[in-house]
Amino acid sequence: MSRIEKAVLFLVAVSFGIAIYLYPRMPEMMASHWNAAGEVDGYMPKAAALFLMPAMSLVFFFLFLLIPNIDPLKANVEKFRRYFDIFIILFEMFLLYVYSLTVAWSLGQRFDMTAATAPALAILFYYTGILIGKAERNFFIGIRTPWTLSSDKVWEKTHALGGKLFKAAAVLAFFAAFVPDHTVYLVFIPILGASLCLMIYSYLEFRKENKKIEG
Repeated sequence: MSRIEKAVLFLVAVSFGIAIYLYPRMPEMMASHWNAAGEVDGYMPKAAALFLMPAMSLVFFFLFLLIPNIDPLKANVEKFRRYFDIFIILFEMFLLYVYSLTVAWSLGQRFDMTAATAPALAILFYYTGILIGKAERNFFIGIRTPWTLSSDKVWEKTHALGGKLFKAAAVLAFFAAFVPDHTVYLVFIPILGASLCLMIYSYLEFRKENKKIEG
């Protein structure tokens, strides 16, 4: 077992440990969902609320382990595997952080949930930009459109732009923590806009490449 795998399993174990230790202290119904205004609009029985996120963390861990091994282009994945491994740790840390916020809320702490998650999302977005910039063509990791998957050149151009856009979105997400009334707009609209832009960009680059070949 690699150091990365041990580190992730430790994070998963911590989340399960929190669930087991705090179970007797939790109310029977726990807040489980917050709306765009940062208000609770969903509750779950404490058993489900406490153990769902740790279980999801474990499932994601096994999924992340599986992906490099079943990808038909796994040789390409190995070229940027260390960046992907770091992403796995950051993603699992993000889940643990959000889980801790949920538990803190149920213990009586009050804060703006949307603003509290913004810095963590900013870190995750920024590193996603780094990962995208390093990713070689594969079927699971990166900006996977029919056009990027069909051409190494389109893949490279799209991911070069994607890395910059995700980093820019990360900066906006970070500042969203300081303007709670606009957090949702600063966090989600830029990342959705970047995703749409990259899909269109990959199509246009593919068309451009095809015209050069046909010409």
